[in-house]
Amino acid sequence: MTKRTRRPSDTGLSRRQLLKAAGSTAALLAAVKLNFPAGAFAQDAGPEVKGAKLGFIALSDAGPLFVAKDKGLFAKYGMPDTDVQKQASWGTTRDNLVLGSEGNGIDGAHILTPMPYLISAGKVTQNNQPTPMYILARLNLDSQCISVASEYADLKLGVDATPFKAALEKKKASGKAVKAAMTFPGGTHDLWIRYWLAAGGIDPDKDIETIVVPPAQMVANMKVGTMDCFCVGEPWNLQLIHQNIGYTAITTGELWNKHPEKSFGMRAAFVDKYPKAAKALLMAVMEAQQWSDKAENKAELAAIMGKRQWMNCPVEDVLDRTAGKFDYGLPGKVVENSPHIMKYWRDFASYPFQSHDLWFLTEDIRWGKYEANFDTKALIAKVNREDMWRDAAKTLGIASAEIPTSTSRGKETFFDGKVFDPENPAAYLKSLAIKRVEV
Repeated sequence: MTKRTRRPSDTGLSRRQLLKAAGSTAALLAAVKLNFPAGAFAQDAGPEVKGAKLGFIALSDAGPLFVAKDKGLFAKYGMPDTDVQKQASWGTTRDNLVLGSEGNGIDGAHILTPMPYLISAGKVTQNNQPTPMYILARLNLDSQCISVASEYADLKLGVDATPFKAALEKKKASGKAVKAAMTFPGGTHDLWIRYWLAAGGIDPDKDIETIVVPPAQMVANMKVGTMDCFCVGEPWNLQLIHQNIGYTAITTGELWNKHPEKSFGMRAAFVDKYPKAAKALLMAVMEAQQWSDKAENKAELAAIMGKRQWMNCPVEDVLDRTAGKFDYGLPGKVVENSPHIMKYWRDFASYPFQSHDLWFLTEDIRWGKYEANFDTKALIAKVNREDMWRDAAKTLGIASAEIPTSTSRGKETFFDGKVFDPENPAAYLKSLAIKRVEV
């Protein structure tokens, strides 16, 4: 692969612009404190508590939580003591959600959409004890990536993983292990890389070993040859390219355009006990999503995300893709203004469609995380709180054109022509060649 070096001009963001962005954040935070000294969105009906503990993983789709904290939006809606805490892994996030803040854990989190379901059903918790959770909003659409080690640079892999199969078989025949890394079993990254591999005829359980690696450790592990490919969000895919260790095969929007990704999830116990506080947190996050989605805010958003307390990475590792420029790390493969830019608000990105939750549950049935006859609709009815989202949208005065009219986005079509009809998930499962379930 061609040796890459970083140049200040690559980022499109000068030191002066960075300082200006940081300064405007501080100024806006001061203005919020001045205009909302009491920190309540309704003085006679404020939240029951002044704060909550929210977890996040260092990924760009947690951006709305960083913005809500940095710009004083939690304070604006009466939750000034909200603490946004970095988690070491998705497993740690799960453990801290089970504990709750009263047990020195957390009340809610930026989370992989399937996790509140897996936790609520007791599928990934100690002794299979359920911890009821709610999804209050989706945090983003698109913009995860599947990256491949530079040893496969000559394959120039894209959406079609078929050429990868022969290369993996050749490596296995030489006595070496082949591994695909994702961030949590049954989570979004697990499902994206499994879909991509399986569509190329590679069984993710038999032809390659699927391993769990926390997002922040992906690049270091690829560097020492721990895995052949991985799926994760930013900044780790672009950082991989900047360090000349691998390249981006696909951005996940190429698998499924405008696909749902992370969610804003909270313990049901917190929401049920403090419904006004939960609504306040939700409104702060929704306003932050709107701000984060505006083109004129992308440079400042990148500056915020790169901060030590958030993603702790060079701004150039996150700016380009935040602004829609995708350099895949292959000669000549640079896409300006990618349609697969991360969406925080547009295209109903914030609204938690129940049909999307059903797809995640169906895929987790495909790979054996739930029983074939699992009652998905009953679990969705408990976990998905799109009613709270609509209530918050009404209070915020969101335009009706920005509020979906249905809990379903309808049929979804994937890059390989497979169609998921939320009215008939069994037909979708039946159409898939590689799976762990009989349909």
